[in-house]
Amino acid sequence: MTERVPMRREEVVKLTGDDRPVLIAGPTASGKSALALTIAERHGGVVVNADALQVHDRWRILTARPDDADLARAPHALYGHVSVDQSYSAGHWLRDVAEIRARGKRPIFVGGTGLYLSALTGGLADIPPIPHEIRIEAEQLLTRSGIARLLADLDRKTLERIDRANPARVQRAWEVLRATGRGLASWQDETPAPQIAPDDAMKVVLEMPPAVLEPRIVKRFDGMLESGALEEARANLATYDPSRPADRAIGAPELVAHLEGEIPLEAAREQAIIATRKYAKRQRTWFRKRMRDWVQIPPPEE
Repeated sequence: MTERVPMRREEVVKLTGDDRPVLIAGPTASGKSALALTIAERHGGVVVNADALQVHDRWRILTARPDDADLARAPHALYGHVSVDQSYSAGHWLRDVAEIRARGKRPIFVGGTGLYLSALTGGLADIPPIPHEIRIEAEQLLTRSGIARLLADLDRKTLERIDRANPARVQRAWEVLRATGRGLASWQDETPAPQIAPDDAMKVVLEMPPAVLEPRIVKRFDGMLESGALEEARANLATYDPSRPADRAIGAPELVAHLEGEIPLEAAREQAIIATRKYAKRQRTWFRKRMRDWVQIPPPEE
């Protein structure tokens, strides 16, 4: 697959003046939302969330959901619209996206969940809903025995295709196999046509090498603490459940551990930053493998 020539942000903004949908991917703290807002303000459109954590009505600060000032600058959709106890998959997200597109306003998709964005232009397997009891079984296995226990049950083809370091993706693959008797890869091979043809959208991915991204991660997490992340964790403490997707915000386990007296705040800060770096590394690896034909936006010149 041929890689495209890198393109500066200013060039990308100019090229988004038509009515094509825009897809913006990138690792956490890379400035995706700022780019989406610039495009929406200059050319119009609705900023549509493509981040699996930001869909939930919880952890607004730790998941970096848009604040009131950003929401006032342009229309936004699919942020914080899913309750904490509600199951929500890429399939649910695509159905919500179809409703937004039916309203006729040009969407500007932005987020770090590569599966959501790839499903828009590559399609998504029509997998039957997973029974609640199987999801509970998977969560218990993951909590009790770790990710290796779930990986041991998966078929070879699925193992070759999924991100084996991502607990949520591994759990999803295990649930599909357990519920349907077929591996996730087998279902994916029968993927229907996508909502958006690949050539009908402007697709960009922000490239951020670690030397550039890591200081941004530190700065952003410190900003979250200044904006009330610890108070947010305290407000969610009584109902916090780390096995629940809505409570998997990076930084939540560390701040909860501090509030429960297990570690000092500085240790919680350091551990949360390390977890964010690891997450960003997984994101960058995923984008390199799956989005090689997307327009690459290099880091801004300092």
